[in-house]
Amino acid sequence: MIKYAQIMTVILMLTFIALPASGEEKMLQIRGSDTIVNLVQKMVEVYLQKNPGKNMAVTGGGSGNGLAGLRNRTVDIADSSREIKQKEIIDMKGMGVNPVGIVIAKDCITIVVNENNKVSSLTIEQLGSIYRGEAANWKDVGGADMAITLYGRQSNSGTFEVFRKDVLGGEYSDNMKRMNGNSQIVESVASDESGIGFVGIGYAQNNPRLKVISIARKSGEEYVDPNNRGDVDSGKYPLVRPLYQYTDGVPSGAIRDFIEFELSPEGQKIVDDMGFIPVSKDYEEENRRIAGI
Repeated sequence: MIKYAQIMTVILMLTFIALPASGEEKMLQIRGSDTIVNLVQKMVEVYLQKNPGKNMAVTGGGSGNGLAGLRNRTVDIADSSREIKQKEIIDMKGMGVNPVGIVIAKDCITIVVNENNKVSSLTIEQLGSIYRGEAANWKDVGGADMAITLYGRQSNSGTFEVFRKDVLGGEYSDNMKRMNGNSQIVESVASDESGIGFVGIGYAQNNPRLKVISIARKSGEEYVDPNNRGDVDSGKYPLVRPLYQYTDGVPSGAIRDFIEFELSPEGQKIVDDMGFIPVSKDYEEENRRIAGI
């Protein structure tokens, strides 16, 4: 009898420890795109300063992982640097999940090379030939006689998907080194004179060991620097994409409150300060149409 009472006491103690404090809110889980993980972490940091007592966790792992978490109901917000696929929508709806996407910022997929590389501009066609492995030496695109080292993302990355669709029109070279995130690509290219990589623009700024490549849609057209905000806003830069957050249904409650903060003037200033592009009028209208935000 004494042993039974002791066991029950331990169980009750563990149960008490596991319970949240009175009034404590459920922790919101945000997971997904490595491209925007630092941006969303900064958003959460500022938001929690303004809203003490709320609980939020932000992790990366790639757009695919974030969307899988939404499907499995292990995340509340899935960060994605690509639009959700139709097959993912069908799969989620089969699980009783209704994905709704809100655009919280825009990004330029930015091509970076080592600071010592003399190549400063490429066309989309040249870029595709490089990443398909057809142009394997920098001399093939106006550079030095030096083999090209390709750095890219893994297949769970939204950037991997968008770049393959918009630039390659085919498959990546088997020689591409698949990195876990933007920061890994940046560090690799900065240390490799033969390297080339693609990253979100927020990762390509203020690094003296990198050179940002200007891109033209095709030969004979203007080469555009993604750091020129005017050219980006006017649509001249060819590799601009929306950055999404997906929720199960139209966001409400604490989830909606946070997303409204991200889209507020204060939140969009953080977007700008972190090197990304605030939501444009067309996406503002789409957010209102889809979710009333």
